[in-house]
Amino acid sequence: MSAQPYADRDEAGRMLAPHLEDYAGRDDVVVLGLPRGGVPVAARVAEALRAPLDVLLVRKLGTPGQPELAMGAVARVAGRLAVVRHQAVLDLGIGDEEFDRVLERETPELERREAIYRDDRPSPDVTGRVVIVVDDGLATGSTVRAALAALRSGEPARRVVAVPLGSAEACRTVAAEADEVVCPWVPEQFGGVGQGYQDFSPTTDEEVRGLLDRSRSSREGA
Repeated sequence: MSAQPYADRDEAGRMLAPHLEDYAGRDDVVVLGLPRGGVPVAARVAEALRAPLDVLLVRKLGTPGQPELAMGAVARVAGRLAVVRHQAVLDLGIGDEEFDRVLERETPELERREAIYRDDRPSPDVTGRVVIVVDDGLATGSTVRAALAALRSGEPARRVVAVPLGSAEACRTVAAEADEVVCPWVPEQFGGVGQGYQDFSPTTDEEVRGLLDRSRSSREGA
């Protein structure tokens, strides 16, 4: 793929979907977007594959003093929490107490989003299914790794990670834990996920809810 940025997450999803065409039309496939930015990408993928769309709740744990630098992540699947520590950052001297303090602060936000996005609907059953986890990009891979860890206890048949772009290091790290990683663009000089988009404006809770509602309505009316 050329180094031309995607116009936005919607276009990124449309361009990612053909790389997953082997999963199109299968009854055992579910697409899970990582809120918030991964959901618009996942919506286009789910539409193209004719698969159900849902969210996989995951929250980055930012380093104290540098919140944009992930030191780990926490995810929830079917009520189960999974925590991933990003060892390269923790090696800088962040102790368990600091880590746990950030985890305690971020977990309620995870629960808030679950209530907003699902309206008390249960998370999808992933047992024996092909789960395609979609985000808008891979930087450190810590959020996706937390998602994969949470999924493991649900015993899916296959865990596929699909992103429009990512760093080479993150793709290698995630590939060691997923059954498959689909990443059509790995920039030689990776400066962050935002470099892959002309429009990288934040996705809102309202947009996430709207995409999920439209996907559900479309499938119920099919």
